[in-house]
Amino acid sequence: MRPEELNSLLEAILDHYGQSFASKEFAEESHEEDDLMLVFGLTQQIKAENKQYWGRELGMCWQRLITNLCRHTRDDFSGPIREAKDEICDLVLGRDAIDTKYRIGSGDSGTLKKFRQYAIRLKGLGYNPVLLMLRTDNLPQAIATCIAAGWDVRMGSQAYDYIRNATGFDLQGWLRARHNAYAIRR
Repeated sequence: MRPEELNSLLEAILDHYGQSFASKEFAEESHEEDDLMLVFGLTQQIKAENKQYWGRELGMCWQRLITNLCRHTRDDFSGPIREAKDEICDLVLGRDAIDTKYRIGSGDSGTLKKFRQYAIRLKGLGYNPVLLMLRTDNLPQAIATCIAAGWDVRMGSQAYDYIRNATGFDLQGWLRARHNAYAIRR
């Protein structure tokens, strides 16, 4: 291959990725602090130092709070539904198969495919797929995909309302009474 042909080939690869990157949609994270951030005294600046870590840990905290609250207040509670290696929801209340998320900030095809597949599988098992998210600054494309797939999407105050109606417990009020109670020391 001649040098100019090789150059053109390599330029075409860079051009392809440049166009892909330019059209990539990223969810802009709100600068608002959510209830879990306030409980732990986290600021957006602290979270920005390692977004992946904080998103994962706050997501697991949210999941554990909801799971344990439901486990101890509902007689029709059951744990996650698993199929092979997949955990297609975090917990079940009656016919509601609930998945909890802190925030959905990724619209990559793998993530969206999983949401679609899980909703189909849950509906096929006779469940109503419910997605409870703490934050409201989620990627619109991901939320639209979840809704189109059949998820009953509840974010922010809607998620808290669902939890209060399902358990009789005001989780939001309980968390707000604990603002800075577990503030991290830096």
